[in-house]
Amino acid sequence: MLPRDKDKGKATEMAEKLTTIGFDADDTLWHNEQIFRLTQDKFAELLSDYVAKDHLHEKLLEAERRNLGHYGFGVKGFVLSMIETAIDVSEDRVPARIIRKLIDAGQEMLTHPIQLLPYVREVIVDLSDKFQLILITKGDLLDQERKLAQSGLGDFFQGIEIVSNKTSDVYTQIFSHYGHDAKQAMMVGNSLRSDILPAIKAGSWGVYVPHDLTWELEQDEAPQSHPKYHTLKNLGGLQKLLKDLC
Repeated sequence: MLPRDKDKGKATEMAEKLTTIGFDADDTLWHNEQIFRLTQDKFAELLSDYVAKDHLHEKLLEAERRNLGHYGFGVKGFVLSMIETAIDVSEDRVPARIIRKLIDAGQEMLTHPIQLLPYVREVIVDLSDKFQLILITKGDLLDQERKLAQSGLGDFFQGIEIVSNKTSDVYTQIFSHYGHDAKQAMMVGNSLRSDILPAIKAGSWGVYVPHDLTWELEQDEAPQSHPKYHTLKNLGGLQKLLKDLC
């Protein structure tokens, strides 16, 4: 956490300017990756006659990485990558009934009810009276809008940004759009690669709240020595961290 010497005064002086907090959505406010993992298990069962589970996972991950530039993040890209992988590992022999089941699995994912993570509602409600809150998330537009509506949290955010990717330029533009410099902002999320590293690069604080399940393509090295990097066991510790900073 913060140093307890003369550097703390400087850090506190900077932190007093904090006006805006950005929150990631999936696996920061509500569970998401577990739904992908369950669908991936079904995928492995459906393709068990063609390939071993471990090898199938590797092939699917390769397809997802390759297709990000085409389909972006979210369920639709995931389903298309599953279909492509099924065709590849079966050498074009996968039957239409399995393709149909993969499409059905994707549609189930798009209607799956959300489950808020611990402390989320209390923290969001409390901080909405003290800071400008912005939801910054990736994924399918309609699906993210659906999940936000189900969460009951929409009214506590001053802005909702559903973006194709999260980069330092994107964070700079978003915080500027809402009238604040990135240096006055904090980004809270479970992805080091998308939520933390680019936000810190833009000049913001980055608060990493790890989730038990994190997609491989969202993992990265933590900037442990950076003065604006912090990590919390869960979102319930955010208010104390903000009190310490401010």
